Amino acid sequence: MTQFLEGPQGRRIAYNRIEGQGPGVVFLGGFRSDMQGTKALWLEDWARARGRAFLRFDYSGHGESSGMFEEGAIGDWFADAMAAIRGLTEGRQVLVGSSMGGWIGLLLARTMPERLAGLVTVAAAPDFTERGYWVGFSAAERAALLERGRVEQPSDYGDAPYVITRRLIEDGRDHLVLDQPLPLPFPVRFLQGTEDADVPMSWALDLLAHGKGEDMRLVLVKGADHRFSTPDCLALIGDALDEVLARAG
Repeated sequence: MTQFLEGPQGRRIAYNRIEGQGPGVVFLGGFRSDMQGTKALWLEDWARARGRAFLRFDYSGHGESSGMFEEGAIGDWFADAMAAIRGLTEGRQVLVGSSMGGWIGLLLARTMPERLAGLVTVAAAPDFTERGYWVGFSAAERAALLERGRVEQPSDYGDAPYVITRRLIEDGRDHLVLDQPLPLPFPVRFLQGTEDADVPMSWALDLLAHGKGEDMRLVLVKGADHRFSTPDCLALIGDALDEVLARAG
């Protein structure tokens, strides 16, 4: 049953949680995704079958949480995730970050490493506001963003376009992770599809090269797309979690 946590600046964060043994597992969703997605629900079933504590939640402006999506930015969603972990979990957690959730997970790893037992990312998209949107904008789009405060981008995941705001871009620059050291002192598994049209495979290789840790691996899945939600892909997420939890101790 969905419950609510009073988060930063009065934002109301919707969440679902199951009790179980630790380390717990926390799912971090993607940009404009919510906790009712295929991976989030599959992971909850996975955790329940193993008696493992599990948390899924909606960032502000997403799903059932309060706020308007267009008013949010990476820093807000990072703060929501910190509030959820601090307020709704106990002990160390293994984070599973999908797309933007991978970026959020890396910010959490940098900020609160003592609370993490491991990290699994799926098509991680660190710094995507800069190296994806801003770099990809035309001169006209950049001018419109600066003058009007927003531009619209087509979406492959629905009829409504993505609205990219000036605040999203500028706030993203305050939360970049690939422009400074990135220690990851726990087991880490990066999963990436070779046919991902949203997150280039080269980004996964960049992340593997940039992160500093003694137990980091990248798994490339030939033919998998950004959703990474086929039965085989979901099973790979479960396998990665089993491996990280076994090594986390």
